[in-house]
Amino acid sequence: MNRRVVITGMGAITSFGCGADKLWQSIKQGISGISRIERVDVSDLPTQVGAEVRDFDPNQFLEKKEIRRMDRFAQYAMAATQMAVEEAKIDFSKVNKERIGVIIGTGVGGIETIENQHSMLLEKGTSKISPFLVPMMLPNMAAGLIAIKYGVKGFSECTVSACASSTNAIGDAYKIIQRNAADMMIAGGTEAAMTRLTLAGFCAMKAMTTNLDAATASRPFDLERDGFVLGEGAGTLIIEELNHALQRGATIIAEIVGYGSTNDAYHMTAPAEEGEGAARCMKIAIEDAGLQPQDIGYINAHGTSTPLGDKNETTAIKTIFQDYAYKLPVSSTKSMTGHLLGAAGAIEAIITASALKDGFLPPTVNYKSHDQGCDLDYVPNKGRKAAISYALTNSFGFGGHNATLVLKAF
Repeated sequence: MNRRVVITGMGAITSFGCGADKLWQSIKQGISGISRIERVDVSDLPTQVGAEVRDFDPNQFLEKKEIRRMDRFAQYAMAATQMAVEEAKIDFSKVNKERIGVIIGTGVGGIETIENQHSMLLEKGTSKISPFLVPMMLPNMAAGLIAIKYGVKGFSECTVSACASSTNAIGDAYKIIQRNAADMMIAGGTEAAMTRLTLAGFCAMKAMTTNLDAATASRPFDLERDGFVLGEGAGTLIIEELNHALQRGATIIAEIVGYGSTNDAYHMTAPAEEGEGAARCMKIAIEDAGLQPQDIGYINAHGTSTPLGDKNETTAIKTIFQDYAYKLPVSSTKSMTGHLLGAAGAIEAIITASALKDGFLPPTVNYKSHDQGCDLDYVPNKGRKAAISYALTNSFGFGGHNATLVLKAF
């Protein structure tokens, strides 16, 4: 019999500030965390809005020496993890640290460090390159630093599967506990890719919105959607075996009951036709949970606000849920958070767990114009109360990577 796995702590760094509760309260109210980008000069770019992290002081979480030796993506991960550990009330002197692991996903890693150090190389030469360049840029360093801080010595890795990275991280961690290879896992994702190079690259692909009105720029499933809005931040979840959590008196937020992961094997950046890979991913996750499609009460969609992606995800949902799809609430919280790339799945897992706990469905804001290809209940503009037992959250990434989690109210 598979071991049951529950969520006992959550931490988040987002454009709404520090804390999973601050994130959730903003999402419930339909508040957008998107504004004009100030971190870097975007005056020569067609995209000028994003969901920047602004209310973050690393000194509240890290020593000055640590800050100098960490890229922002690692700083965010450390802070989000500290908050998750505190909520989970873990006393590391009373748990077996060899049975605790860390999986933190990221899509880009230390891109800001790479850009800064490359400029230093061109301007001042090799002698001025930081000895911390390599550890600061490595994508796995967030997971490594977290393990070092808490002394946890179990299964540890970094998932890098583009926008599916942190959903894969949580799903893989869930399976590790389920098969009795760990009792507790620190899992999530982090991203700090608000840089000129990243923004210019996505603009060159014509993947990002050119809407200069920050308030309406992210419009998932809306007829007028024209691309995604970049976000940044981190989300960490403490997940553990049910009895392990109960024995140490932890408060349980939600349960993880299903996980699916597939690849489109179709195209570097475009989703498979009719959302075929996404549909298989949802089917696998629902079957892994031992459920029927009709058992799912809410979907937190990948919903990036791109013309092709939103349409294909809608088609995939209809493939799996058939007629029930039209009764099933689906929303994209990226309409408020922007798209956090490798951290998106962790942030959306936190939102989905909060939705189950609170009995409240978050909205898709900025939904105004109906698109014939996107014709489901997207919880438009205003959230609503709903007592649901099971929710599904999707993440789909470049390279054809798909990941889906099924969560259960506890």
